[in-house]
Amino acid sequence: MARLQAEAPFIHPDCQVTGSTFGAYVEIGAGSRVANSEFGDYSYCDRTCDIANARIGKFANIASFTRIGASDHPMEKASLHHFLYRSASYWDDAEDDAAWFARRAGRLAHIGHDTWIGHGAMIKPEVTIGHGAVVASGAIVTKDVAPYTIVGGNTAKVIRRRYPEAVAEQMMGLAWWDWDHAALRAALPDFRSLRVEAFLEKYA
Repeated sequence: MARLQAEAPFIHPDCQVTGSTFGAYVEIGAGSRVANSEFGDYSYCDRTCDIANARIGKFANIASFTRIGASDHPMEKASLHHFLYRSASYWDDAEDDAAWFARRAGRLAHIGHDTWIGHGAMIKPEVTIGHGAVVASGAIVTKDVAPYTIVGGNTAKVIRRRYPEAVAEQMMGLAWWDWDHAALRAALPDFRSLRVEAFLEKYA
């Protein structure tokens, strides 16, 4: 595995990246497409992800074949097809529908800090995944997910809480994801060895 850098993201081959920004120590897996999105520090996506119109927090773990901010079609119109809004691809004298694309770009998905999005999951536009939440593999998420909650299924439903509510509140108060790189390194042995309650007892 390559050593990640604070100064620039590690973007693997065959990626398409447009209109996006990346924090420190970010990695974008091979063959992924990222558009109009922001990745916070230490976040990554694995291979062949499709991420658009998303605001992703720090330390997000996004597995392969995940789709975030999946685009939609104009279901209320006479046709669903591209020719309505990608019109310049079909006629020399027609322009693309700029208003449609602006509306789509404004429908943001938000992914919190320290989240885990499982293989092949889909997160729809305008959905918020709370800090510390887990989305199971193959889940289709159409509604907001509370912090430190595990969801799965089609459409996604709550499976269980990751931590009890009081512990989740303490973790959000601790906000370790805002620690600097040196502080994370110093606490690395405790991140590895302590259960969350013991970690909070030491650092909260």
